[in-house]
Amino acid sequence: MTKRQIITLPDPILRRKAKPITKFDRDLQNLVDDMIETMREAPGVGLAAPQVDVSEQLIVVEYAEEEEENSPQEESPPKPPKPKKLYVMINPEIVKFSEEKVKGVEGCLSIPGVQGDVERHEAIQIRGLNRHGKPSRLKVDGWMARIFQHEIDHLNGVLFTDRAERVWQLADPEAAEEVG
Repeated sequence: MTKRQIITLPDPILRRKAKPITKFDRDLQNLVDDMIETMREAPGVGLAAPQVDVSEQLIVVEYAEEEEENSPQEESPPKPPKPKKLYVMINPEIVKFSEEKVKGVEGCLSIPGVQGDVERHEAIQIRGLNRHGKPSRLKVDGWMARIFQHEIDHLNGVLFTDRAERVWQLADPEAAEEVG
């Protein structure tokens, strides 16, 4: 595995629609592994192939849904953190959106030091292929739905700043959690 360079604005690849993947060969498997390593080292919770200078429809997402906090009156010990779950989606397509939308703060590894308020669908259903070309379907909500929408936008040349109601520079860019 090799950590790849993350492409940043104004690189034009970030504005291109990525091509569908049709070959599930060793090169693709190497790209998937490299993207996972790059995302983890960044650190981020998602990464799209155009962000590593490959204009193909591939995203990786790794995130653990947070447990609800114990209420103060509960005597039980705190639960250990949930393990992160890794998703690899090829040629992903959002096939169903919830009507409900929520606003949240996003950042992006390709636009360092910037965050913005972005309204996204609360829940989505995604169809695509796994890293071996087998059909895959996901239903996600909350923060996971936000991450997947953000990464799929990258495959269409759309950045979170295009959807943001408000964008701002961070005083301390190192403190930001970047989506991807």
